[in-house]
Amino acid sequence: MSHDHDHDNELDPFAARVRALETILTEKGLIDPAAIDVIVDTYENKIGPRNGARVVAKAWSDPAYAEWLRRDATAAIASLSYTGRQGEHMQAVFNTEDTHNLVVCTLCSCYPWSVLGLPPVWYKAPPYRSRAVIDPRGVLEEFGLTLPRTKKIRVWDSTAELRYLVVPMRPEGTEGWSEEQLAGLVSRDAMIGTALAKKAGIERQPA
Repeated sequence: MSHDHDHDNELDPFAARVRALETILTEKGLIDPAAIDVIVDTYENKIGPRNGARVVAKAWSDPAYAEWLRRDATAAIASLSYTGRQGEHMQAVFNTEDTHNLVVCTLCSCYPWSVLGLPPVWYKAPPYRSRAVIDPRGVLEEFGLTLPRTKKIRVWDSTAELRYLVVPMRPEGTEGWSEEQLAGLVSRDAMIGTALAKKAGIERQPA
């Protein structure tokens, strides 16, 4: 017997229940799957990460804010009105010439929604959750990020009580850039630690 629908065998129980519910609601004409995809993409790749990028850009531009972010990330982030679900208790970890930070949640998928939006699928996947701790350098290389062997990689394990935001190093050639311009160099992955901030282009856009 042939089937023309996707199987949920490889989904975890929660994801399978969500898929089943979505199918029922779609068949009843109550939801539009395309609209849901747009909403999810917006929160995963646009709204959330933009918040975090603005936090990073402000830290790059304002030494006093950067120090506040180091000392009390929860309050510093809240001062920009980025608060809410799974962002109540935050710690910012700063990349340096000597140390690169990587965030993982080994138990489930604790993630700072208020500054990064929805977690990417790979962040919740068991291979990332286990290997990021055992072989962080190898995991980063699979993301296309090869770091010097002399650079230390520090892994931070998010929990229900505390979540982390990586502040990547500011790219060279961005002196005089506005916070909005700087924010454009900061990706979601850079704030998890699986990427670096984007390099500045030869010519920057006017403020």
